[in-house]
Amino acid sequence: MDNELPKTEDEWRVRLSPEEFRVLRQAGTEAPWTGEYVSTKTPGMYQCRACGAELFSSDAKFESNCGWPSFDDAIPGAVVEIADDSLGMRRTEIRCARCESHLGHVFMGEGFTPKDTRHCVNSISVRLAPRES
Repeated sequence: MDNELPKTEDEWRVRLSPEEFRVLRQAGTEAPWTGEYVSTKTPGMYQCRACGAELFSSDAKFESNCGWPSFDDAIPGAVVEIADDSLGMRRTEIRCARCESHLGHVFMGEGFTPKDTRHCVNSISVRLAPRES
């Protein structure tokens, strides 16, 4: 991916498909169970689809049965958390720390893993770089 990031939303529109732009730059959400990585078990690194930054290891991926890929941990410093009060409730949005693109939301206290954290990520926000065997 190009090392220089777009400076305007119009430049992002050129780089991303319309659906990628809607989710990554306008904080949209893809429909549950439709994303390409919901059930993927391929080992590797999940990178930001907008800028290529490494975000999540496949080692942190788990089955939450929520309809989106779930990770119990992010690469340290790769994701920023932002309070999201939309939809009449308090949630925590997660964005790529490098390009500020929307990834999804993080939830705590659900008990899915020992880390008790679920990064609920839109498949269209990431790209899997398979681990070499």
